Amino acid sequence: MSTAHGARARARIEVTAAIKDEARRQLAAEGATRLSLRAVARELGMVSSALYRYFPSRDDLLTALIIDAYDSLGEAAEAAHDAAAGSGPLQRWISVCEAVRRWALGHPHEYALIYGSPVPGYTAPDTTVPAAARVGLLLIGIVRDAYRGLGLARPSLPADLRPEAERMAADLAPDLPPEVVTVLVAAWAQLYGLVGFELFGQFNRVVENREAFFRHAVGQLAHGVGLVYPQNGPAAENPVS
Repeated sequence: MSTAHGARARARIEVTAAIKDEARRQLAAEGATRLSLRAVARELGMVSSALYRYFPSRDDLLTALIIDAYDSLGEAAEAAHDAAAGSGPLQRWISVCEAVRRWALGHPHEYALIYGSPVPGYTAPDTTVPAAARVGLLLIGIVRDAYRGLGLARPSLPADLRPEAERMAADLAPDLPPEVVTVLVAAWAQLYGLVGFELFGQFNRVVENREAFFRHAVGQLAHGVGLVYPQNGPAAENPVS
């Protein structure tokens, strides 16, 4: 790579980062619906035509911000999971969930972008899916390890839900029982519901000790997917098969 080519590549990376940083500031101040390429260009001292060489449309910029947010959240969850690697499945589950909450509290506007109200006129492309799946894949992996190890307490499954449960299992985790996948999908949704209620104010005047409440709630979610509460610390974490 020539020196000139390398310098141009570095400059492009720096300008792209500056554009996204300014866009995040606008998200915090105005919300995603009012994100404007012209406003971003103006704040950076660029002409709009120059910015369009980096992001041809507002939707392209939104997609980049969404992928960055999902990746940042995924990295935080994966780091927490790695730090708890020596623990049992229940503690790993709780560690991942707590990392999701910490990230959301530290990045409220980015959390709102990916788990808040949809942006009118914007449809996320398939390129966002791998980043969006990172936390879900971690949770599936934790449950899979428990299933292959000591086993899981099997939840019940209504007969009329079995075809849908089997479809979800085939799509998401064909090596897990359909009844487990069903409650796992519900737990994944409830995790973000717990975080969203805290972040967006629905717990005001309802829950005071939110950290303890959250830890208990995600422990119950783990119990629902078949991970059994420890009675006397990690050594007592023995799922019922």
